[in-house]
Amino acid sequence: MDAELTALVTAGATTLVQQMATDAWSRTRDRVAAFLARRGSADPTAVAAELDAARAELATARQDGDEETAADVQGEWRLRMRRALLADPEAAAELRTLLDELAPPEAAPQIGSVSNSFSGVAHHSTVIQAGNIGNIGGTGSDGQR
Repeated sequence: MDAELTALVTAGATTLVQQMATDAWSRTRDRVAAFLARRGSADPTAVAAELDAARAELATARQDGDEETAADVQGEWRLRMRRALLADPEAAAELRTLLDELAPPEAAPQIGSVSNSFSGVAHHSTVIQAGNIGNIGGTGSDGQR
């Protein structure tokens, strides 16, 4: 398998494992199950059940801090995708399209300016000027700190 297809398979497995922890899981599971079932002898329902089992295993591994098992789950699906592309090299285009649809949209860069002006008062402490400090002290989009 050439480097481009290897990178595609790795990206596919990474995206799949990332999607296991999102609200979009059922849609992702169904799309990936259909993709893999078309390139093997398995029924999409059986592949979907295997994906759900892998998701449960991944959730338990992450909860327990078991990075080895989490990596094994990703490795298993990387191997399955690799086999699918070896069986049907034309499937690479379909996998690329699927990954584009599943990947979260990239945030547009925020461009702006910050201007501070101090006059008439002596300041004897640190002043920080920044366009974007990030999510300091707040919650993220997932509600987590």
